[in-house]
Amino acid sequence: MLQPIEARALASLPGIRHGFFTRAGGVSEGLYASLNCGPGSADAPASVAENRTRVARHLGGRHPDVTTIYQVHSGDAVAIDAPVDPGARPKADAIVTRTPGLVIGILTADCAPVLFADPVAGIVGAAHAGWRGAVGGVLEATVAAMEELGAERQRIVAAIGPAINQVSYEVGPEFEEALLKSCATNEMFLARNNAHGRAHFDLPAFVGMRLEASGVGQVERQSVCTYANESLFFSYRRSQHRSEGDYGRQISAIVVA
Repeated sequence: MLQPIEARALASLPGIRHGFFTRAGGVSEGLYASLNCGPGSADAPASVAENRTRVARHLGGRHPDVTTIYQVHSGDAVAIDAPVDPGARPKADAIVTRTPGLVIGILTADCAPVLFADPVAGIVGAAHAGWRGAVGGVLEATVAAMEELGAERQRIVAAIGPAINQVSYEVGPEFEEALLKSCATNEMFLARNNAHGRAHFDLPAFVGMRLEASGVGQVERQSVCTYANESLFFSYRRSQHRSEGDYGRQISAIVVA
């Protein structure tokens, strides 16, 4: 059974359905058990397709798949009005639409998923916010793309979903340099409370700050840690620490009903 996490602020909106889906309720096996929705993984393509169909059906979509993009850790957002051929997904890290019944989503395995909605205009968005994308402006680009379709930023509700939390997100000096080069005040999102002096980065808080600074009407966090909760979430970093060959991806999706 699918077990999506919902943001209260989005769940209360008329005509909008959404979910930050966990790894429960799918057909994949082994490392990918069970709701792996990542076509870029080495999972059986038929299993991934079935998992994505279950998500689209759960949200009442009018098509048998969730429309996603080819994520590249960029600051780019695209607008779509119809399903995209899986072999021709645009390279971007956020997607927006005003087409009713078209379920859109993004894939994550530690990065922060963010879902957006302007219920008055009937416009929704989904962004994949890793630290590079967040620094590069993917959240602001999502809001701008929604505005181009007719949304008003003060009406936009944004919700941050499950992502790696600060306690599990140790970073190196190169990361720190890049983060602080973009803005010196980003130091507030780094904590150094461990014996060897390495910093830990607070990705959900950083994403929340960028959203609030963008001027959207409401921001909510549902940022359960993906690294620490193995039964619920896939985690790229956890897979690396265990020297596993691959990892699954969870999906976060939204639709104008």
